[in-house]
Amino acid sequence: MSRLHSLVYLLPELWRTLFTRPITVRFPFAPLELPPYFRGKVTIEPALCIGCGLCVRDCPAFALELERESREEFRLIHYHDRCAYCGQCQDVCRQGAIRLTSEYVPAAADRDALREEFGK
Repeated sequence: MSRLHSLVYLLPELWRTLFTRPITVRFPFAPLELPPYFRGKVTIEPALCIGCGLCVRDCPAFALELERESREEFRLIHYHDRCAYCGQCQDVCRQGAIRLTSEYVPAAADRDALREEFGK
C-alpha cells in the first residue's frame, strides 16, 4: 500500500518537472543578473573623506580602521575579508565618501591582497 501511495504521488510530480523550465540561475552560460539591492564591494573616495571615524565606530565587523598621523593626515584601511557588507558605513558617512557597489570582491590567496588603504 505504501509503495502504491508513493508512486501515485511521484508520477504527477515527475511529469510536472519534466515539462517545466528550471528556475535555477544560468550563471556559467549567461551573465549573472544581480538584484538592485545587492551590496558588493566597498569603495571609498579619499577626496571626500574627512577622517571623522564615524564609519570605523559603527562597523560591526571591525572591517575599517583609521590611523591618524596628524589632524589632517590619516589613513583609512578597509579589510575586505572582515567586511559583512551590511552597509552601515555607507549609511553613517556624512560626506558620502563610502559606497557599496554591485561588484564582487575578487578572491585572493594572500590575505594582504584583501586589504585596501586610502590616505590623505
